[in-house]
Amino acid sequence: MKFAIRSSLLKFAKLSTVLCGFTLMISSASAQLLQHKDLSASMAITMAQTALETCRANGINISVTVVGRNGEIIAQVRGDNTGPHTIENSMRKAYSSRTFRIPSGDLVARLKADPTFALIHLNNVIANQGALPIKVGDDTIGAIGASGAPSGDKDEACVKAGIDKVADQLK
Repeated sequence: MKFAIRSSLLKFAKLSTVLCGFTLMISSASAQLLQHKDLSASMAITMAQTALETCRANGINISVTVVGRNGEIIAQVRGDNTGPHTIENSMRKAYSSRTFRIPSGDLVARLKADPTFALIHLNNVIANQGALPIKVGDDTIGAIGASGAPSGDKDEACVKAGIDKVADQLK
């Protein structure tokens, strides 16, 4: 009889410890809100407009997409006299850059180094130069991508101008 009571008490003590730890995890987890910065629509529009104007000044017509923290489109413009594919391509470049937190052109090298890189097959991911992540410190809060220039490095130069335009606000 003593053994059964002691065994039951031991099981109860273990269960109480587990439940107490679980309760503490839940209460401390729910007490902490995530804090982060997000791109405003105004900032996204400024970046897109600057990228368009920078390329246009160099005789290049592009389409531009700015995506936010979760890869959602915040601003998107199909440039004058651009091909129909440029709007989708600019979005996929921006999405890829945001997703991997790197310039989209870096995926080209990664895919060459590892042709079996499975993540390249995810929806909206593309290994194509022309997008840059938008960062506040080490936190990637979005990305901007362009398509339409004769080469990805020219697309990238235009989106860099867009980021540079608002750099003082990315703090």
